[in-house]
Amino acid sequence: MERLAQHSPARRGRSSGPLRCRRKFLGYFPKGFRDPDYQETERDYKVATHQRWVEELGEARFAELIRERQYEEIARRAARVEQRSQHSMIFSFEKMALRDAIRTPDGARAFALGLHDYLHGTGSLRDRFERWVSVVGSLPRRQTRVLTWPLVTVFGFIAQPRQHMFLKPTVTRTAARAYGFDFRYESRPRWEVYESLLAFAAQVRRDTQDLGPRDMIDLQSFIWVQGSDEY
Repeated sequence: MERLAQHSPARRGRSSGPLRCRRKFLGYFPKGFRDPDYQETERDYKVATHQRWVEELGEARFAELIRERQYEEIARRAARVEQRSQHSMIFSFEKMALRDAIRTPDGARAFALGLHDYLHGTGSLRDRFERWVSVVGSLPRRQTRVLTWPLVTVFGFIAQPRQHMFLKPTVTRTAARAYGFDFRYESRPRWEVYESLLAFAAQVRRDTQDLGPRDMIDLQSFIWVQGSDEY
């Protein structure tokens, strides 16, 4: 992964924000990322969604469908994997926007080629992310806009949870404030915000290293606990 910009909290030991967030997480899940309740409520369904992605659109199968120009099939599979998740990660209006965007052959083609380039293409992560944002922003739109942070980030997170992070704006901004992290959020998707999100995840990984986070699923779940009304 590319070198991330530093947006760290205070450097003198662990600041009060990270400590409070750690205590909150462990208050719900005393055994941390290996807690059975954590596994059941936060991790298992995300792992299952990732495994469905590998079955439906793993790298080799994705490339085969691209060669066969099965763009509509790729778009259907991608949407289906997310929608079959036990707890959907995108809102219903975003599901509708995506469905409308990939309904036409041109929309499905742009989505399929753009997503393949983002996940498996050449160039830096920044370049691939910026190309992906451009693709999503150009998809056909009926009523609701397609270019939202959840739609831009959900497929990378599902497909490659060791590399990509998922962004729910309200929850993540609340969590960043609680943590004392300078999350540089803007509502329109752009690289600098995503880079800041990755830096936030990297900071959480360092601060929870003793708890053994395995991937972005664990880091996203930790952030979710800090910012969601569910906790």
